[in-house]
Amino acid sequence: MTLFAGQGLVCVRGERMVFAGLGFVVPSGGALLLTGPNGSGKSSLLRVLAGLLPPAAGSLAWDGEPIVKDRAAHRARLHFVGHQDALKPLLTVTETLAFWSGLRTDTPKLDAALSRFRLSPLAATQCRLLSAGQRHRLSLARLVASPAALWLLDEPTTGLDRDAVADLEAAIAGHRADGGIAIVSTHTPIALPGADELNMAAFAPRQAMAAETFSNDEWV
Repeated sequence: MTLFAGQGLVCVRGERMVFAGLGFVVPSGGALLLTGPNGSGKSSLLRVLAGLLPPAAGSLAWDGEPIVKDRAAHRARLHFVGHQDALKPLLTVTETLAFWSGLRTDTPKLDAALSRFRLSPLAATQCRLLSAGQRHRLSLARLVASPAALWLLDEPTTGLDRDAVADLEAAIAGHRADGGIAIVSTHTPIALPGADELNMAAFAPRQAMAAETFSNDEWV
């Protein structure tokens, strides 16, 4: 069974320690739900897991192998969906999915992606004409269009109506049924049956809280 695991992770951004001593293990077919208040490090952790932000300490491993040994392989096995839609205004919905999928696979699942997020009627529509909710659904549709073992989703329900949230939940369920792993940060309810929860507030270092009291000159 494939495992994605982190041990003793520390994140520092600027001069602020965001979290420390963080660890997790997620098996194939599993999910991890990241919760906690704004500023607790949910987005920072996802960036660390995606390899976009190096941890100040600690390690990440995929199936027992440190990801630092082959960063390219780690990037190839994951999808990261953040707050930016990354859509070209003049491309159509289908062209957008084909572009992103073409970077990862020769056999994109365009029809399945369009259907899952109810974008088929908009397939020939340019992205500049989409509503904010439609743009976000298109961003999420990339998950289905080109398979990847690890999904890292940062507040994926933002701007979605209830039907679109249900579409996302179904997509994650299908991904997990195929042995994929999903790690999701959220402030709003999302159905992830059997998921473990990681409350980021539990990993807030005392240094980070104390830094609000002392100036840089006083801090040692």
